[in-house]
Amino acid sequence: MNPMKAKFLAVLAVVGVFAVTPVSANIPFFSSDKDELPTLAPMLEEVTPAVVNISVKGKREVRQRIPEMFRFFFGPNGPREQVQERPFQGLGSGVIIDAEEGYVVTNNHVIDSATEIVVTMKDGRQFDAKVIGTDERSDVALLKIQDGKDLTAIELGSSADLRVGDFVVAIGNPFGLGQTVTSGIVSALGRSGLGIEEIENFIQTDAAINSGNSGGALVTLDGKLVGINTAILGPNGGNIGIGFAIPSDMMNNLVQQLIEFGEVRRGVLGVRGNDLTQEISKALGLDVSQGAFVAEVLPDGAAAEAGLKSGDVIVGVNGEKIRTFADLSARVNTIGPGKEVKITVLRDGGEREYTVTLSPDDTVVEAETLHPALQGVTLETTDGGILISDVEEGSIAARYGLRDDDVIIGVNRQRVTTVTELKQVLENTEGVIALNIRRGNSSLYLVLRGTE
Repeated sequence: MNPMKAKFLAVLAVVGVFAVTPVSANIPFFSSDKDELPTLAPMLEEVTPAVVNISVKGKREVRQRIPEMFRFFFGPNGPREQVQERPFQGLGSGVIIDAEEGYVVTNNHVIDSATEIVVTMKDGRQFDAKVIGTDERSDVALLKIQDGKDLTAIELGSSADLRVGDFVVAIGNPFGLGQTVTSGIVSALGRSGLGIEEIENFIQTDAAINSGNSGGALVTLDGKLVGINTAILGPNGGNIGIGFAIPSDMMNNLVQQLIEFGEVRRGVLGVRGNDLTQEISKALGLDVSQGAFVAEVLPDGAAAEAGLKSGDVIVGVNGEKIRTFADLSARVNTIGPGKEVKITVLRDGGEREYTVTLSPDDTVVEAETLHPALQGVTLETTDGGILISDVEEGSIAARYGLRDDDVIIGVNRQRVTTVTELKQVLENTEGVIALNIRRGNSSLYLVLRGTE
């Protein structure tokens, strides 16, 4: 798990902000006494019952290297590390989004590897919960409360309507203290490239962020859910006023797929590119400084079929502004294949709109289809290589020594960076293959044969 994830998360606080902010008397979420003191209490009384505390128990594998002096007991081909299962407990937060069905949204890292999940309501009631589905790449999980009664759900808002400077309120369970409310503002939108999650399009907030708030609610002043608090940036997990939340629109796209399929099925646009820079904008004669510059349109892809071209600048998806290429990727990757999206592009000084039917994501495959010796492995393209995201216990791949989180960076001394490149190399290879593996900070070769 990313070390940043272990430090998590948060509730947003700006001390005294309402004491110095003029307040209109007709704003419904404030109530005033005779001294006209503003308060968020009426809104919070309606919203906070929908935010729950989550406690988990389970076991995780812990790998420990075997000291060199003891390895001779196992022979020359013996293991170099031992694997143990150790119990763990954890605390986090969640948000009820459907009271009738008992659906609760939280972060994947809150419930990862948990075998027991207990949800505690604001009023102290406790219910068991089960996992409906998870998406590790975006750190979203959907739970279902078992035999829940008299539940309260939060109203879903649109994160697309947020602006930098909007006031927001975060609710969660810091340090297991119980439900806590803090406030802040939206500091930035569309934050990515942080290395926290694989798919990033965060709302940034100025916040007092603390452990235990992961999965909690980020709401507007009228009580609508606009984000799920997820991560912080700070030395040693301490607060420096930089917190991140998953936008509600992105979360809702993922949750609807988890409800329908039990998993996330990603859509692919079929373009490569980078952020629109000032230099690119000037060269194209554009008067915009934000967007996704399309350097390449993949043949036979969804974008090519719809009519997009290299050199286009994508500035909108379904009417929502696109700021960076990562912003574009995050929005598209959370929409399922076969779904239609409206793509707004700038071309030849004018704005055009295209309807694109997203293709299925083929970057995650069962490796057995590529080579028999890879039976039991799931591969997916990641930065710098092909990630082995899962190795089945007792499989052929496991017996050859492949492990979870290994990264394939070469085959038979040929560099490979994507699943597609790996497939092309293996299609022209028979029998023995030599995989160049990056494992942690070391590099090694594993020789695999076509049959055992």
